[in-house]
Amino acid sequence: MKRTNTKFEMRKGLLLLFFAIATLGFGQNNAEQLLDEVSKKTASYKTIEIEFLYKLDNMEENIHSQKKGNVSLKGDKYFLNLFEVDLMFDGAKKYTINHEDEEVIIETPEEDEEGLLSPSKMLTFYKKGYTYKMDIQKNTTGRKIQYVKLIPIDSNAEVKYILLGIDVKTKNINDLIEVGKNGTNTSIVITNMKTNTVISDKLFNFDLKKYQDDKNYLISEL
Repeated sequence: MKRTNTKFEMRKGLLLLFFAIATLGFGQNNAEQLLDEVSKKTASYKTIEIEFLYKLDNMEENIHSQKKGNVSLKGDKYFLNLFEVDLMFDGAKKYTINHEDEEVIIETPEEDEEGLLSPSKMLTFYKKGYTYKMDIQKNTTGRKIQYVKLIPIDSNAEVKYILLGIDVKTKNINDLIEVGKNGTNTSIVITNMKTNTVISDKLFNFDLKKYQDDKNYLISEL
């Protein structure tokens, strides 16, 4: 059960993070138009490296957790570290490396699933399924943070809405909050971001021997 929950939270964290990447620089009045502009800008980056905080809170269930994570992106390839788990996509196969359980799960993603998880396609996923409107503005440590509310069109969606917080001065993302209908709020806070850095392709290459022979991890291919 723990493995399943960890995998779910890893995927959820990745989706929220890519959503934040897709909307970097947001801060003007016409939400949809600017999302398109920022999407094109972000897609022009050859590489992206991000450090972030992943938070999950449910007041009713008294559940609170916070974890640091980081992700490196290069084209459709990515390498994410969160919850002591590495999630890697080499462009063809997806690898979930659970160091605590000493297990590696190798999957060939379904077309629709990888279409959602792929960074390049995440840059345009907002075009379907959301309406946008400006929300509140807050002063945080001397900075003005403008929030934009994204509301799912599907009334059966598990998400009530998403709040995207933008630093008005720098036009950078401050945080992203997903408010669920089950009372759970999940958020991503970007603490550091670098673009167009040199990232070796070796980062996205899975070394079977390293985990099977050297570390004796259980390897499962689905």
